[in-house]
Amino acid sequence: MDDIRTEEVTFTSDGLELVGTLRVPAAADGGAAVLTGPFTGVQEQVTGLYADRLAGQGLITLAFDHRGFGRSAGRRGHEDTQGKLADLRSAVGVLQARREVDADRIGVVGICLGGGYAVSAAATDPRIRAVAGIAGAYNSPAWFAGDPAGYRAALRGFIDGYDDYLPAVAPDHGEAAMAGDEPWSYYGTARSASASWENRVTRGSLHSLMTFDALGRAALLAETPLLIVHGRKDDYCSPELAARMHADAPGDKEIVWLDADEHVDLYDVEPFVTQAVTATADFLRRTLRGAGATAPRAGG
Repeated sequence: MDDIRTEEVTFTSDGLELVGTLRVPAAADGGAAVLTGPFTGVQEQVTGLYADRLAGQGLITLAFDHRGFGRSAGRRGHEDTQGKLADLRSAVGVLQARREVDADRIGVVGICLGGGYAVSAAATDPRIRAVAGIAGAYNSPAWFAGDPAGYRAALRGFIDGYDDYLPAVAPDHGEAAMAGDEPWSYYGTARSASASWENRVTRGSLHSLMTFDALGRAALLAETPLLIVHGRKDDYCSPELAARMHADAPGDKEIVWLDADEHVDLYDVEPFVTQAVTATADFLRRTLRGAGATAPRAGG
């Protein structure tokens, strides 16, 4: 589907101006999804790719920069877990207000860390009627704390340097928030090229990640259909936690395993992106089809 209208939108969350891109396919029937993505990510990267591909499947999509990242306002390079959930609530409100959107047929799609935010948003916002996580990070402090002394030592280090910055990625195994060759292979190369992405993040952001409980939200998804799409091998977002998220969710749920070699394969590598998009579009069409009680309104 080539006929997709794009529109830059701005909206506020906690008084901060956020910037996003709305994609409206010509054949849209009112079903819509808001997207949230990887740690430090901006909308020209993974969320924009998936937003465009899902729009090509007939879904209205909204990809945006969370507070502190990309072209949105906020403290630069700081991961604010509660703030990001507030951003998602505001983004759902933007979709609900659009004439092209059926306000009762809105889902949320999260990639990487966004998978954890997506399930948390869906668990706490009844306006969200379905949720999909792709290569999702379903963080669990209890799981991280399998080594209690190591966990607490890591938290102390993040608190002691809370406002200090470190690189998001670095070559040759240098110190970075996302250490190793694999994150560098995406963020440190032309694969992720974006003028608005910054290679820095606060140490306090890592404290936020280590204390963010996405897995604990699974029990709250009894009335919200859940899709998990995950690589069988993933050194950065645990397949074990993905399986746990699926197992612990009590409602309508699906899980799709992909034979990817790396976590970042699901960011931009074929056939994995197409497989993830197809599974997600099929899931959202099924789960959102009967959710709405109203028809989309004509006009823009």
